[in-house]
Amino acid sequence: MPDGAPSLRVAPGGFRGYELLDSGDRLKLERFGPVTVIRGEPKAWWSPRLPRADWDRADAIHDEDRGWRLRPRTPRQWEMDCEGLRLLLRIADTSKHLGVFPEQSPHWRAIRAAGKAAARGGGEPPRLLNLFGYTGAATLAAARSGWHATHVDASKPAIAWGRENQRLSGLSDAPIRWILEDAVKYVQREIRRGSRYEGILLDPPAFGRSPTGKVWKVEYHLADLLSLCRQALSDRPLLLILTTYNIEASALMLKNLLSDTLHGLPGTIEAGELVLPHASSPARLLPLSIYARWQA
Repeated sequence: MPDGAPSLRVAPGGFRGYELLDSGDRLKLERFGPVTVIRGEPKAWWSPRLPRADWDRADAIHDEDRGWRLRPRTPRQWEMDCEGLRLLLRIADTSKHLGVFPEQSPHWRAIRAAGKAAARGGGEPPRLLNLFGYTGAATLAAARSGWHATHVDASKPAIAWGRENQRLSGLSDAPIRWILEDAVKYVQREIRRGSRYEGILLDPPAFGRSPTGKVWKVEYHLADLLSLCRQALSDRPLLLILTTYNIEASALMLKNLLSDTLHGLPGTIEAGELVLPHASSPARLLPLSIYARWQA
């Protein structure tokens, strides 16, 4: 696969009902449907643009030390339409995350486009493996567009949340397998069983522990996992999408990793940043994660 000159892209995300209202001082002010929240954002190094009064009206504020603080009558959970899916959002005491990452919507669109293209070609439905799948937005987007999806996460609450999102989205009969398992061990087992996939999506944490206590560090273990993913791809693969929120990594690093991993496999690699535009000034972008995407 020819590398060509480095070409990095900016991929704006978001969906109707969500707004990034402002960011700065390592914080972001967001609206998820009826609820406005303030959460930490380590990449927002600049100063906020909205007046302090706008921030003070937030319904919920997450503090890294004290957790969530909610105004009276702020719901702990609510539902939202996200790119044609119905997802449950939840304020949990143990995390600043709400159950959906709006910046990842470009990945959902790429998955849908590949699934629909495969369906037009006839034959067996393509198979997608979603590793570190969290609450399942990408998995459900895949299932809606013709993929047979396998969703893997080591968190039992995340799997239960994903199943609830499946029900809310009217996809209870969709071909989805929900697997509670360590991602690396699952891919190893799939390789031994001869199971192969036309698409793989992975969003590994910077640091984590498996259910058995094994330590995961992305800088040491990602290349090995990508090698396993290459072995788990079928003879007619369609796409592989890699995302990371590691602030010390770069999109070029991910592009080089995919280029090495998929050497000799025809296709193109796109790399860049997933960003969110500010509602009041769309040209002002908040970078949130980096990605590399290979497509046949």
